[in-house]
Amino acid sequence: MAKRARVIAFYLPQYHPIPENDGWWGRGFTEWTNVAKAEPMFRGHYQPRVPADLGFYDLRVPETRQAQAEMAREHGIDAFCYWHYWFAGRRLLERPFAEVLKSGEPDFPFCLGWANQTWSGIWHGAPDRILIEQTYPGVEDFVAHFNAVLPAFEDPRYFRVDGKPLFHVFKPHSIPDLRSFTDLWRELAVRAGLPGLYLVGEEARPWNPVEWGFNAAIDAALPPLRGWEPWYYPIARLKWEWRKRRGIPTIYDYADMCEALIYEQLGSPPDRQRYPCLIPNWDNTPRSGRNGRVLHESSPELFRQQVRLSLDLVADVPWERRLLFIKSWNEWAEGNHLEPDLRFGRRYLEALHDELRDVPR
Repeated sequence: MAKRARVIAFYLPQYHPIPENDGWWGRGFTEWTNVAKAEPMFRGHYQPRVPADLGFYDLRVPETRQAQAEMAREHGIDAFCYWHYWFAGRRLLERPFAEVLKSGEPDFPFCLGWANQTWSGIWHGAPDRILIEQTYPGVEDFVAHFNAVLPAFEDPRYFRVDGKPLFHVFKPHSIPDLRSFTDLWRELAVRAGLPGLYLVGEEARPWNPVEWGFNAAIDAALPPLRGWEPWYYPIARLKWEWRKRRGIPTIYDYADMCEALIYEQLGSPPDRQRYPCLIPNWDNTPRSGRNGRVLHESSPELFRQQVRLSLDLVADVPWERRLLFIKSWNEWAEGNHLEPDLRFGRRYLEALHDELRDVPR
């Protein structure tokens, strides 16, 4: 049975200790530190989220990475987009991907997403605390950055669109003289013998990616990060306003917005320069406490509706560019994951698989 689209899932590498996190948050800190201490903050709040099949894993273990790839492939995911951190030559959390690249295992496609933002203490009640600042020193740094990721681009597993390695930029307009950056990287790619690059930028506002040297865009922002509010945000706010007075996080009904988020991302008629970014669930209270945001009562059944709608909206796009992004494979401290938990098991993955294969329901 033919597959209906190609699927890329964002992948967080913060599941092993690093000296920087030890210094900022205490020895042995990983994403699991926040996950394990989470507690329900209101009636019906689904916390803590406990991983099922893969357990509280350590990404330094090759068998874990292999098991993740096998599970993703089995359920129709075509590639992981590993979050990649580059701070003017300094790299963080690079070990899992570096080992994937060096070892050749798992034999599963990947691409890179540059998470180009400053690390601060914002989610821990200390927004003015800068842990490491994202800076852009200039052309020499752009060249050094390209050369650092070139071995990944040249790997036969690297995910490509029209033969070109796909590279995602989280905050494109944070880069000074953005067009110079994209032009330079495209030139460097051709010099290196690549057919070019397929650049995807992420923005929570209308923009023309081609004007800035990108091929396409996605929009994975959550309320209230956008600059305007569609009809369902005010309804959700009214529904939960009384809760906020009790010192609990901002809550939105997933049922109210699971499909509307996709319509908002693509516009009407759908903008072919934008790809759907599916959001199966979200609850970052393990990191942020009462400052968090919750997509309340998300479920595999509602996620299935979001997948089905997204597939319908891209059905006429040529296969090479018929892409769906998913946020995310394993953002556990943001309650944003496809990996199985004790409540739902593999049901989110199964919903994705069934819709991709158009299995009769």
